[in-house]
Amino acid sequence: MDQKTPKYITTTLPYVNSKPHIGFATELVRADAYARYCKLQGHEVFLNTGTDEHGQKICDKAQEEGMSPQEFVDSLVVDFKQLLPELGVLPEANFVRTTDEHHKKAAQEMWRRCKANRDIYKATHQVKYCKGCELEKTDSELEHGKCPLHPTTEIEVREEENYFFRFSKYQQALLDLYTSNPHFVVPDYRLAEIKKFVEGGLQDFSVSRLKTKMAWGVSVPDDEDHVMYVWFDALTNYISVTGWPEKEDFGGWWPGVQFAGKDNLRQQSAIWQAMLLSAGLPNSTQIFIGGFITSNGQKMSKSLGNVISPYELTARYGTEATRYLLLRHVHPFEDTDVTWERLDEWYTANLVNGLGNLTARIMKMAETHLDAPVTVTDVTSMDVKALEHFEFQAVLDGIWAGIGAMDEYITENEPFKVVKTDKVLAQEMIEKLVRDLHEIAESLVPFMPQTAEIILAAIKENKKPENLFARLEG
Repeated sequence: MDQKTPKYITTTLPYVNSKPHIGFATELVRADAYARYCKLQGHEVFLNTGTDEHGQKICDKAQEEGMSPQEFVDSLVVDFKQLLPELGVLPEANFVRTTDEHHKKAAQEMWRRCKANRDIYKATHQVKYCKGCELEKTDSELEHGKCPLHPTTEIEVREEENYFFRFSKYQQALLDLYTSNPHFVVPDYRLAEIKKFVEGGLQDFSVSRLKTKMAWGVSVPDDEDHVMYVWFDALTNYISVTGWPEKEDFGGWWPGVQFAGKDNLRQQSAIWQAMLLSAGLPNSTQIFIGGFITSNGQKMSKSLGNVISPYELTARYGTEATRYLLLRHVHPFEDTDVTWERLDEWYTANLVNGLGNLTARIMKMAETHLDAPVTVTDVTSMDVKALEHFEFQAVLDGIWAGIGAMDEYITENEPFKVVKTDKVLAQEMIEKLVRDLHEIAESLVPFMPQTAEIILAAIKENKKPENLFARLEG
């Protein structure tokens, strides 16, 4: 990779109609791990995340709670912002709120540019609308008259005069984008999925709501009767955070890499890209699409009572172990079934009895039998190619294969016994193990930075560290 190229990395913005969930936490640690890797490669990095705070669902929730929408989002945003240090995210990461004044002005400028290109127009229409998605739905997207993502939410039929975005105009331009950049959406079958959607024909969609029906949104420029549709507003954050529109060059940060879930495929890889084309702005570089996290085969949801909070994870396992669990045991692309039993099993087997125990054994032998710290060189066994394709699980599988091999080496060669009969040979064995452990620690830096730092410090000081991972109680 070109070391001089700045790297802009962003998550999607979670919707603040409820507290943060494990899905967003996973997206956040993936983006952070990728950002840390890019920094190790010598890139300047801008990592962005934040909260999406407008729209009908928030209006409804605020009313239920007897609060204004602003009071409601202010009460929830704290939990999302605190999640960054809770998950060990880079302290310099940017956090944007779509209620920020600068963001609102940028969204209005995006509107003006799309309208100047004749891509925003007024029309009366009747649509089928899923409040859960805050998206209009065609008949082909519904199953038995229901949204497959929100099967318990009634589809609303709405008729009103709104502003529309001329999405249909960008069918060929989007297909050309996907063809010219075959890695634009990762994995490739998600690119095939969005291509099929676009090839099926695009329909213009409404990008405003009447204030009399839903007042919580960014005001439409030059029309005080309308507010922007939540997706049009929120998507603009990806460039507003770079200083756009004041900085037409995006401060040198755009285009960027976007992390998203599969329920965001259409919005991120088609709607947002069409908006950029309409405004005469460059498209994203790459969009990573992850799968859902399920529990016992069911998608996690508050109504089912099977949601796992990221704060529950860090309370039970700690920050570093939570990062490990989400990066290695949640598949980067496919849906993953997660239960507390499985989490406990992964934590105990791979961290307490795996990395933690191995580190303690090696450094105890080194502290006892070596006269000085081992001379090491900065080498990593990380699968760089896999990481550049966002295959976090594969990278960590490779690191843990190395951990397993070191355990086998100790079992087969027993340097703790050899030292009684051949001290020189035993010291050579221990030095080899320390160098291998150093390589493991260097490889862990993007994923478990504090753990890596503790191991590297222990090697430098030639001392056994305190227990890295506490045994679970109960």
